[in-house]
Amino acid sequence: MQHITGIPRNQMVFSSFEDTILPNNPVRFVDAFVEALDMESLGFTVQTLKVEGRPSFDTKIFLKIYLYGYLNGLRSSRKLEKECVRNIELQWLLCGLMPNYHSISDFRKQNPSGLRKLFKLFVSFLKDTDLIAGEIIAIDGTKSRAHNSKKANFSQKKIERHLAYIEEKTQEYLAQLDQNDSQDNGISIANIQDKIERLKQNKIGYELLEEKLKASGEPQISTTDEDARALLVQGVVVEVSYNIQAAVDSKHNLVVATHTINRNDLNALGAIAVEAKENLGVKTFTALVDKGYHNGREITQCKNHNITTIVAHPTPGRAKDSVTQPDYLVAQFQYNKLDDTYTCPQGETLKTTGRWHKKSGRTEQSGYLFKKYRTPACKDCPVKHLCTSRAGGREIDRSEYADAVEENNQRYQENPQLYRTRQEINEHIFGTIKRQWGYNHTNLTGLEKVNGEHSLIMLVYNIKRTINILGVPDLIDKIKNWKSPYKAKTLFLLKTTYLKLNTASNFYQLKFTA
Repeated sequence: MQHITGIPRNQMVFSSFEDTILPNNPVRFVDAFVEALDMESLGFTVQTLKVEGRPSFDTKIFLKIYLYGYLNGLRSSRKLEKECVRNIELQWLLCGLMPNYHSISDFRKQNPSGLRKLFKLFVSFLKDTDLIAGEIIAIDGTKSRAHNSKKANFSQKKIERHLAYIEEKTQEYLAQLDQNDSQDNGISIANIQDKIERLKQNKIGYELLEEKLKASGEPQISTTDEDARALLVQGVVVEVSYNIQAAVDSKHNLVVATHTINRNDLNALGAIAVEAKENLGVKTFTALVDKGYHNGREITQCKNHNITTIVAHPTPGRAKDSVTQPDYLVAQFQYNKLDDTYTCPQGETLKTTGRWHKKSGRTEQSGYLFKKYRTPACKDCPVKHLCTSRAGGREIDRSEYADAVEENNQRYQENPQLYRTRQEINEHIFGTIKRQWGYNHTNLTGLEKVNGEHSLIMLVYNIKRTINILGVPDLIDKIKNWKSPYKAKTLFLLKTTYLKLNTASNFYQLKFTA
């Protein structure tokens, strides 16, 4: 049987890198995009030319490597080093250069600020290209596992548990020593004494860790990555991780703002919403957000920045020992804004003295002010046993953020169809990044560096999605014609022209020499 035959390995083939890369290959856009950038203005660490010693690589080389790598599921510096040797696309992109893994790794660690600015710059490009509407923005977050195990994460209770165990084992070993006093067993005694000494050293370590935890003022501390925190991932599952925040535009589901935090979503809405507004350069937009972000202070912050929120409000819970029936929950009390009073389901009016009380939280920032509302009619109310168990009658607290929260809750009730689109806009992005691409963890340590990597991931997501929408040739044309504030002084086409002329010159010199 005759089979399809390949090209003999010893046959010479005359071709160039340029001939191997098709016009619609995404690597061409990576080259065009990076060559159009002024790296120094973006905040990247730029290597300067030295009079002596081996010349350094251009900073753009490493940015090209990482953009190509993350586009193709490669983020290990050692794997990227191998690809520079054997990958024809990277050989074309780097003009045959092959940096070592250490230099590749250093670029990502040293340039988190530049990567964040680069993400924002690409958002500006998408806005100018009319790929982003900037009207409906869905906001959500996802957890990315940190480079820190659960064993290397400690809270006060965990440290106390370890210290109690050490004390228990120490007493156990001391009791064994007392029992061995009557026996001539030197080897056994020596082993027990070694264990006691090891426990003493461990106790010193935990005590030092306890002092460090108290000095930090944080509820927990991590030893491998000091910025990593144990966060609730799903249900009761806890992982030492970071929380990636993302704001996604509804037009083409492109990410318009992102940053990483080391806390849960409850206090995160204001920062990501304001960042999205700044990146888009718009006066206002509507934010669709799930109930995990429902926080009066954050909703008020959005209102103050002219951002319309539709945040789902959680179903009010009721304590097991509470006597309050559903018909007498706070939601059933009508607030009267004109005279600053509440009307209860029985028609009685609850008034306030106007005095503001302070509610303290875990941090100073999480505290808030509130007023109390009461009525003397509770004493003779026939349904008091259904409303409250408090001897003095029902008491309602109204937060300083209540106005903004009530406006938001009303919008949520009036726009159920619009709110349902939230999941369609942003949920699949995290699925693509974590499940399909495998970017569900970070190997970098420190909040700043992790922010840089996650900005790079979101930038690559936008690039890949934009290529699917416009195609590579059209996207390159738009980059060439875009008036960027960080555009390189020389056009990136000059480099290609120079390389072609230089290659031709070298060819003819060799020919004449022969």
